Amino acid sequence: MRKSKINRITAETDIKLSLNLDGTGRYKILTTIPFLDHMLSLFAKHSYIDLEIKAKGDTHIDDHHLTEDLGIVLGEAINKALGKKTGISRYGNFFLPMDEALSYVAIDFGGRPYLSYDVKFSKVLRKSFCGATNISFDYGLIEEFFRALANSAKMNIHIKTHKGTNNHHIAESIFKGFAKAVSQAVKIEKKSAGIPSTKKML
Repeated sequence: MRKSKINRITAETDIKLSLNLDGTGRYKILTTIPFLDHMLSLFAKHSYIDLEIKAKGDTHIDDHHLTEDLGIVLGEAINKALGKKTGISRYGNFFLPMDEALSYVAIDFGGRPYLSYDVKFSKVLRKSFCGATNISFDYGLIEEFFRALANSAKMNIHIKTHKGTNNHHIAESIFKGFAKAVSQAVKIEKKSAGIPSTKKML
């Protein structure tokens, strides 16, 4: 079973995360940022990765530090669980529709960090307001999350939104599309003779 645990404590955030790449999509996500809880739950469910996160940070300032650090820790955990990446498919890509929104995500666990992010959220509705509590989330932080994840997981991520007017739907299409691409890429290929690279290492 390809599992990992990461505990990361800084002056700004405190994050405990565990995952199982060979899970069934079970999740328990408590980050103190409701919108991120929702997005990360979607990621776990649709990637079939078991994921538990308990996190807190200096959200009295804003959500930036905790969002970015969650990307760092999730990336570290995925990279650790993959180990030498023996037998994995390595690549994944998916077109994900969410009502009027449509996003494309392509990834490579090739060991070279890179993020291409072509996403346009509505400037008028830049923040998501969650229920009567009026808790908001800045959609601009999603790019910071994926940049941190790409760097710490040592992976190449391309995200492009082709259509969408509702910001929540756009965000969902991105996280679900990323989940499906990751599910493809971490899958063990029965025909694989070892490391999926002519270099014999990733």
